[in-house]
Amino acid sequence: MALLKQAVEQRCAYLINELMRYGYFKTPAGKQLYELSLTELEMIHIGIKSEFGKHMNRGE
Repeated sequence: MALLKQAVEQRCAYLINELMRYGYFKTPAGKQLYELSLTELEMIHIGIKSEFGKHMNRGE
């Protein structure tokens, strides 16, 4: 079980780092990234990357 917890913490740290690289620091509700669950971080990460990709395709 400790191995799973470590893997979750590492993935959360990675996602937080990635989101911060894209300028995302807080949710619209004002929650800090470290307050979010892995699932919430994954969903935000997918959304941010998707938006970034859309802008790249348009040449913005």
